[in-house]
Formats: sequence, C-alpha cells, structure tokens
Amino acid sequence: MDIARITIDGQTGYGSSIHMTPEWAEDLVGRRLLDLFDERGRLLEPYRLQLEYPVLDWLGRRQGKPVYELVAGAHAEIGVPLTVPCYDTSLYFDDLHLQDESAAVALMQEEARQGYANGHRHFKIKVGRGGRHMPLWEGTKRDIAIVRGIAEVAGPAGKIMIDANNAYNLNLTKEVLAALTDVNLYWLEEAFHEDEALYEDLKAWLRERGQHVLIADGEGLAAPHLVEWAIRGRVDVLQYDIIWPGFTHWLELGEKLDAHGLRSAPHCYGNAYGIYASGHLSTAVRNFEFVECDDIVIEGMDVSGYRVDDGAIHVPAAPGFGIGFDDERVSSLVKHAGWSRGSR
Repeated sequence: MDIARITIDGQTGYGSSIHMTPEWAEDLVGRRLLDLFDERGRLLEPYRLQLEYPVLDWLGRRQGKPVYELVAGAHAEIGVPLTVPCYDTSLYFDDLHLQDESAAVALMQEEARQGYANGHRHFKIKVGRGGRHMPLWEGTKRDIAIVRGIAEVAGPAGKIMIDANNAYNLNLTKEVLAALTDVNLYWLEEAFHEDEALYEDLKAWLRERGQHVLIADGEGLAAPHLVEWAIRGRVDVLQYDIIWPGFTHWLELGEKLDAHGLRSAPHCYGNAYGIYASGHLSTAVRNFEFVECDDIVIEGMDVSGYRVDDGAIHVPAAPGFGIGFDDERVSSLVKHAGWSRGSR
C-alpha cells in the first residue's frame, strides 16, 4: 500500500496513491490546486490515481469536515452518525489441508464466529475449490457444505455472499445455487468470466425458479461492456475497485448506476486505506450496498475512529477520511524508502 503525504498552505493530507513518480510530482509542485479540478468540483482524470485520496483528505481537514459530507448527495442525512453495512471478506480456502469435510466446515465456522464476535453479521465466502484446488465434484460439494455451515453462524438475518473468482461455469453455477436454495444467499460474485449470453441464461433460470440471488461482478479486469450489460438487466451489483479506478470514478459511476436502479459495492480487498475510505462513498451513491472489510493492521496508521458493530461500520465524523498517521514514522519511511518533492 503506497501512501502519499501532501502539504498545502501548512495543511497536510494523507491518502492512498498509485502510479506517482518523482518526475510526475516535480511537475506538479507550485501549481494551483484549483486547476486540478473540473467545473463539478471533481479531480481531473490525469491526477486521480495519484492524488485523489490525499487531496480529498486535505480538503476535509482544511474545511473541518469528513469527506462523506463533502461528497454527499441529496439522499444523505447529514449531521447524524454515519453507519454503513459491511461484510467480513476474510473467509478463504483455509481448509484445503483437511481431508475430512466435517472438519473443514468446523474450521470455517470457527473463523466466521471470530468475525461475528468482532461485530460482523454478513459474510462473503470464497468458493470454487473444484476449479483448481480439489477434484471438481469433491471441491464443489465442500463449497456447498461450507456455505451452509457459515450460514448457520450468520443466522437468519445474516446475508451470505459467495465469490467464485470465475472458477465455475454456467451449469456448475446452477448446481451450486440449486443446492443452496434454503440459505440466505444474497449475491453470487464472479461465477464465471463475463459473458452477456451466460448472464442472460442465468438470470432467466433464477427467475423461473423464483430464486432471489443477485449477480455481482466487476472486480479486476472486468469486461469493458459490463456496465452496459448491467443496464440491460444481466448484472445487479457492480464491484469496481475503490483504489483503481478509484473514488472519483466511483462518484461518476455510482451516479449512473443509481439512475438505472443498479447497486454499488466497491471492491477493496487487500488495501487497508480503501476499506475505511469506501464508507465515505455511501453518502454520494444512493444504492451503496456494503463496505468490504478485511482485518488489516498497518503500523503507524490509526483507524481507531472506525468500528464494526452489528453488521455495520461506524464512520467517524473526523475531518478528512478520519484516518490518522504517525507523522514522525512517515517522515522516517520517506527518508529511508520513499521520496519527497518540496515547494519551488
């Protein structure tokens, strides 16, 4: 995770940054901040991946407001504590060393119980063991058993998501969904590589069965036509990453998805800054579904203002993104492993 620290008029902002180079930064030093924004007050495309998070954090700190107030849409209720639904995304293939299925289920249930004790009520489960890690039907059977076991931990109010990372095909997807009709399955994510005809087939099959499971996709190198397919009713939830293509892209995409009644659930697995920053997007996007939560601890990064309770993440009303950094530690890291560019 790369973090940029910017200082303008004595005010500092911190944020996730990608693709920033010393040469790129050198060219930026001394320019007016206003010139980096468009007429809607959004950062121009050439500066987003490198600067959007530290700049938004700086703006919030400068104005004494959380970012979620700076970007809030008409649907948002300002002045009340912000809580956003979230899910535990940490349930991976930790059982592969076990031969016995019941032992595998018990292990994954214990991991889910740990998440439940930490305030989670909704869980996303990695499936697709038969796609690579186990024989096809043995792995698929275990997928189903583990989903059932974790659903028991979540209880009737807990929403269950499953993520196959494209390890299924259409028919295998139907087999799994048919076996999980009595589970509170909320969405199926990345069942197979994006294909509009296959999506259309799957949606029709679900309608015929009266099975209400959302289709989610968009993480990683998604098909370029995915949004158009979603608008045509093939996909329900879009999941582009919160870091790349990023927060400002999501402000624009979320507006478009809201207009078509589609749902937004930014992917942010593996990036600690993104986990906490993504909740701020919920005030700008009406149909925001969940914050994807992974328990990542970064030394020198203080997120104590955030907490998970009863299936929701509580977002602090602190200025900026409400994420604190140990300035001395950051300066030491810059000196030994980073770089800086000053005023000119």
